[in-house]
Formats: sequence, C-alpha cells, structure tokens
Amino acid sequence: MLLRLLRPRLRPYRPLLVLLIALQLVQTLASLALPALNAGVIDQGVLRGDTGRVLSGGATMAAVTLLQAAAAAAATWTGAKIAMGVARDLRSEVFRRVQEFSAQERGRFGAASLITRTTNDIQQVQAFTVLVLTMLVAAPLLCVGGIAMALRQDVPLALVLLLFVPVMTGAVGTVVLRMRPLFRGMQQRVDRANRVLREQITGVRVVRAFVRDRHERQRFAAANDELLSVGLRAGRLQALMFPTVLVLWQLTTVALVYVGAHRIDSGALQPGGLVAFLGYLLQTSMSVMMVLFLLMHMPRAQAGAERVREVLDTRSSVVPPVFPVRAPESRGHLEVRSADFRYPGAEESVLKDVGLVARPGETTAIIGSTGSGKSTLLGLVPRLFDATGGEVLVDGVDVRDLDPRLMAKTVGLVPQKPYLFSGTVATNLRYGKPDATDEELWHALEVAQAADFVRKLEHGLGAPVSQGGTNFSGGQRQRLAIARVLVARPRLYLFDDSFSALDPGTDARLRAALREETADATVVIVAQRVSTIRQADRIVVLDRGRSVGTGTHTSLMRDSATYREIVLSQLTEEEAA
Repeated sequence: MLLRLLRPRLRPYRPLLVLLIALQLVQTLASLALPALNAGVIDQGVLRGDTGRVLSGGATMAAVTLLQAAAAAAATWTGAKIAMGVARDLRSEVFRRVQEFSAQERGRFGAASLITRTTNDIQQVQAFTVLVLTMLVAAPLLCVGGIAMALRQDVPLALVLLLFVPVMTGAVGTVVLRMRPLFRGMQQRVDRANRVLREQITGVRVVRAFVRDRHERQRFAAANDELLSVGLRAGRLQALMFPTVLVLWQLTTVALVYVGAHRIDSGALQPGGLVAFLGYLLQTSMSVMMVLFLLMHMPRAQAGAERVREVLDTRSSVVPPVFPVRAPESRGHLEVRSADFRYPGAEESVLKDVGLVARPGETTAIIGSTGSGKSTLLGLVPRLFDATGGEVLVDGVDVRDLDPRLMAKTVGLVPQKPYLFSGTVATNLRYGKPDATDEELWHALEVAQAADFVRKLEHGLGAPVSQGGTNFSGGQRQRLAIARVLVARPRLYLFDDSFSALDPGTDARLRAALREETADATVVIVAQRVSTIRQADRIVVLDRGRSVGTGTHTSLMRDSATYREIVLSQLTEEEAA
C-alpha cells in the first residue's frame, strides 16, 4: 500500500531522484574507501615509521572525508525536498478529494478522522519517505560494499561478518512484524482522541451548562489512556531493537578480534587489515541499522498510507456530469418528480415519491415534523447528495446533468446550521461574489436585518470573524448567512430553517424585506414555525418522508389533518384562522 501510494507521486521528481542516487553513490564509495586507506596508513606508514606515508595518507583520508560529508549533506537536502514535495502533493490530493465528497462520505469518515488523515497520517508517510530516500539506496550499497571490501582483505575473517548480517536481520525483523498492528491501532486511537477533543471544544457551552466538565475529562482521559497503552506496547518493542543490535554487534566484534588476532599471529593478516575489518563491521552494522530503522518506522507509515489511500480511493456518490448541460436561460424554476432517497445500508428510505414545484416569483414552503425529510429534500437540489430515485429538475434540466458552475450561480442555499469562515464580515459576505462592492454588502445586510449590529462593530465590514462565527450569536450568524446568499443574487433561494434563531419581530421584518428583494426569484423555505410560512404561495407537508399535502395555508387547514395538527400545536384556532 505504501509503495502504491508513493510510486506515482515520485514520478515528477525523477531528475532529483537521479541526483540523489548519484550523491549517495559518491557518499557510499567514499565511506568504503576510508577503512582501506586507514589500513594502508597503518601497515605502510605507522608500522614502518614512514612519516611521509602517514601524512600523505592522512591528507587523502581528510579529502575523502570532506567529499563524503558534502555528498551526505547534499543527499539529505535533496531527499528532504522530494519527501516534502510528495507530502504537499498528497495533502492537496486528499483535500481535493474531500471537497468532492457528498454528505454521505463526509459522515462516513467523520471530520476528526479526515483531519487526522490529512495531517498526522501524511506526516508519518513524509517522515518515512525522508528515511527511504536518504537511507534505502545508501544502506544496501554500504552493506554489500562493506562485505566485498572485507572479502578483499581476508576471506576467513569475512565469513564472521557474513554470519552477522542474517542473524541481526532475523532477530530485529521479528520485532518489526509485531509492531505493524500496534501502529495501526495507534492511528485509530489518535482519531478517537481528536474526536473527543473536537466535541468538547465545539460543545463547550453545553458542557458548562450541564456541569459535565468532570465527565468530559474522564472521556478524554479514557481516550488518552488507550492511546498511551498502545504507544507503550509499541515503544517496548522499539526499545528491544537497539539493545539487540548492540549485543550482536559487540559479539561480532569480539569474534572478529579473536579470529583476527590468530590470523595476525600466523602472518596471514596485517594489523591494518584487522583495523579495516573493524571499520567494515561498523559500516555493515550501520547499514543494517539503517534498514532496521526503516523497518521500525514502516508499520506506522504503512498504517498512515492505508488510511490516506482509503480516502483517495473513495469515490463521491455525487458524480459531476461528463457532458454538463447549460440551460438556455437561468430562471430558477424547480421541479421535484417522485424523488426517493435512501442512505446506503438503511432499511427505509428517508424520502418516498416526493413531488414539488417551485416557480419564479413564488414562495414555496416545506413543513413537517422532525425527521420527516425536509432538509434532505432541500439538499437534493444543490446536490449535497443525489436522489436514489426520481428526478430533481432546475430550469427543466436534471441537476445531475447541470453544469456545476451554472448550478452555483443559480442556486443559493442557507443551511440549517449557518457556518462562517474565519476572516472578516466582508470576506464572508463576498464568499459567493468576490467582486461585490461595499454598497452591495450593506444592501444585503439591510435586507437580512443585520446592518444595525454590523455598524456597531468596531471595524464594521472589516470586523473579525472567528472560525465558525463563534464570536456572534446564533441569530446574528443566521442573518449574516442570509446576507451572504443575497450578495450572490441567485435565481433560486433555499432557506433550510434559516429563521429559527430569530425573534418574531426580526423574523417578520426579514421575511417582508425578502419578499421585496426576491420578488422575481424562486424561494423555497423549510421551517418549523407556522408563522414563518403561512403566507407562502404553496406549502408542501411532509410526513415520514412522504408528501401528504400541497396547497395554501387555508386549503391545507381544511383538507390536511397532518398540517392542521402542526398548526394547532403552535397556534390557537383563532390565530390559525
């Protein structure tokens, strides 16, 4: 999975990869030359008392060392540049894919998990890629080259070195295999800790209101302890690796010195050769250590790659049209024909054979009890998710075939939970129309009954907005969200219970201003309060996902028992009449 994720994303960096391999080759050859040069200095200079040979050999070793250091630094810089580029590309791909997701896919993964996958998981892949690029080429070359150079010095002594490599690899490889499921579990527990923390931060007012601080601390402590437990188990296994390598390396050193001393005593080996052998042992050990260091980090990177790949391989249930259609004229006419919608794996449909017609210059309202499918029906129009049956037509074109850019200009949605982005009031209002003038912004604020409180802010349109708009009240956020849609001036307005946080007086003034502002547009309102929709030209009543009545307030009071029940739960007989 890790290789499958990285291979196509490394292709744009082929020139840098070639440079990296060349630098690592220079670095490795220089490293392999040093023990042999050192042996020559000892045997031909030190033992013979030849000072000139010692100085010339030392100068050569110094030059080779500088070359090795320069190549190593350049290789590390190149590898880091490639790895960071790959991580940047991966984050961009994941972000774009998440942007394509419908509400179904976002709900399946969850916000906390998507954030972890985009940040922590890709960071694990990036860290492993740096290790691979800076070690994977050098380590095998160093290991094979070290053994080859050792064989040149003395074959019997080299057999000790050959025995060392498979023993160390087998001992540490066993530990690495046991670490992979633990790292996968760690990433899942990071998800859970992030989810609990996100809930506590987002719902801090609810926590304080119900005095549940202690309960939330216990929830986070439980998630934190689970992460700690898995991390400790993985850490204990990691802690075994370095002592194991160190013990094996020391035992091999003892064996080499013992065998080498006998070879020197018999005259088959020079003292410099034994010193070179110890140097090659160190290099071989380092190469094995580098490979094992890679293997140690691979399980966590593999787990991260699997989770990132899962996001990239998930296709949105809302597919852009292959041949997008542009309506001859954008009028905002909406028609829903026998629409059905069922969530994947659900036993029952949320919407069943629902029909609706909304015309320009008219206001169409949708009302029903909680869970009747009102918001789901409205979400079918801008394709937050696609109908599993029937059709949704805008200006006579199925929304699944409509050009997305035309859809964005034609349809304006104010969601049930208005969301404001960090920035200023002006940047939020210009979200749908970046070139809107200040006069257009103030006009939209006047219609949305938000101009008064914006003027009272210290910087007016330049007043800061925190993430989610948490520095504004619920009613203020709703009015700013309505103003944002009014700035864009779509032909079809969708208000999903967008007046629920307003007091009756502000609600009445806003609806009156909206009627004048949207006189030639199509308006569809989802509401819980009867007072908000009783003046609508057409009211659609939903009950358990079915349309059980369509008409005006007066006709539905007469003909629809469901509508009459909703009305009388809020108003008296006299008020309803």
